[in-house]
Amino acid sequence: MSILFDHQYDLFPFEAFSVSHFLMIVIFLSGSVFLFRFRNHLRKYDHWARGIMFLVLFLLETSYHFWLYKDGYWDISFTLPLQLCSLSLILCLILLATRAQTIFQIVYFIGITGAFMAILTPELFLGFPHFRFFQFFITHMLIIWTCLYFVFVHKFKPTRKGLFASFLFLNGSAGAAFIANKLTGGNYMFLASKPSNGSLLDYFGPYPYYILALEAAAFFLFFLLLIPFAKKNRISRKLYDK
Repeated sequence: MSILFDHQYDLFPFEAFSVSHFLMIVIFLSGSVFLFRFRNHLRKYDHWARGIMFLVLFLLETSYHFWLYKDGYWDISFTLPLQLCSLSLILCLILLATRAQTIFQIVYFIGITGAFMAILTPELFLGFPHFRFFQFFITHMLIIWTCLYFVFVHKFKPTRKGLFASFLFLNGSAGAAFIANKLTGGNYMFLASKPSNGSLLDYFGPYPYYILALEAAAFFLFFLLLIPFAKKNRISRKLYDK
């Protein structure tokens, strides 16, 4: 995909862990702390808060596709919503609109895992101050912030059933992505090859073995995301029994 953006890449190259990248990480962490610190205040304005997050996510994603189409970059090999974060974004929009517990259970695990990895090691070819730079980071931040919002403000809790449902959803989506890759020549979910600009997948071995390692890593990360709530539930049960 980088070939498409060669002329813009020369003007706005992205460099991992540059000042602008670190700034985005700081903003992400600060926003997460803000959600926790002001969770009670946000609860009073829940309708507005969810509406703003929904609108920003929707407009940024729509603007991204409009930009691709307008400049002649839109291509079915990479623009279908079959990347993990694209699926998470759609689920976040549904969650913000419906407050559905079932959607939360799935997007909590796949959304936080995928978006956090994307923020740390982005497959991004256009840097600050290009539109794509801001669109990429803000949408990935909002995916995680949406999940945290429902944890902090609505007090939703991920469950063991939710973990397994998310893992099944992940594998079902991977199956669809695999078929799409064969039909379009794309690399959805990085099932055809590793990201070209370097990522954590570089430590998972060669193709196709890194896919199995990625499966194990995803389940492990899902489990880590459940641990704080599993411990809290055990403590609550002990206090209740006393």
